[in-house]
Amino acid sequence: MIEPSQLLYFVAASAALTLLPGPDILFVLTQSISQGKMAGVATASGLCTGVLAHTTAAALGVSAIVYQSALAFAVLKYAGAAYLLYLAWKALGESDQILSSGPVRETDVGALYKRGIFMNLLNPKVALFFLAFLPQFVNLEAGSVPMQMIVLGIIFMVQAWLIFTVISVFAGTIGNKILERPGIGKYINWGKAGIFTAIGVQLAISHK
Repeated sequence: MIEPSQLLYFVAASAALTLLPGPDILFVLTQSISQGKMAGVATASGLCTGVLAHTTAAALGVSAIVYQSALAFAVLKYAGAAYLLYLAWKALGESDQILSSGPVRETDVGALYKRGIFMNLLNPKVALFFLAFLPQFVNLEAGSVPMQMIVLGIIFMVQAWLIFTVISVFAGTIGNKILERPGIGKYINWGKAGIFTAIGVQLAISHK
C-alpha cells in the first residue's frame, strides 16, 4: 500500500506537472476558448483517458519496448505530428465562419472526446514520461509494482481531469466574451491553427 505522505507528495507533484505549459493544457485552452467550456471538458476527458492507456502500457513494460525501438517511436511521433497538422488544417477551414450574435460551437462531444484520446495516445513522449515518473513513487515492499503504477496513474488522471475541467470553465467563459465581438471568430481559428501547427512541428522535430 502506498504511504499517505508519499501519496500526498505524488498528488502535489502531479498537479504541478499538469499546470506546466505544454501540449495538453494548450490543447484544452484552445478548444475551450474557440468551442466553449463543454468542448474543453470533453477534450480533457479524452486526454485523461489516454493517460490511463499510457499508465497501463508503462506498468506492463510496453512503453519500454517502444522506447527501445527507434522505428516504433518514430511512427508514433510522426503520426501524432500529422494528426495535429490535420487539426490545424481543419481550423483554417473554419476561418470563414461569421460569428456575430453568438459563437458557433462544435456540439459533437464524442468527436471531441476521441480527439483528446488521439492527441494523447499519438504522443510517445507521454508514454516515456509515465515510464520515468511513476516508478519514483512505487514502494517495492508494498506489493505488485504494476498494480501500484496503475493506481498512481488513475490518481494522476483524476487530478488532471479536475484541473483541466476548471481551466475549461474559465477559458470557455472568457471565450464567450471574446467571441461576442463580430468578426473575431476567424482570428480565433487562425490562432488555434497556429497552436496546433506549433505543437505538431515541435513533436516532429524533437528527439527522445
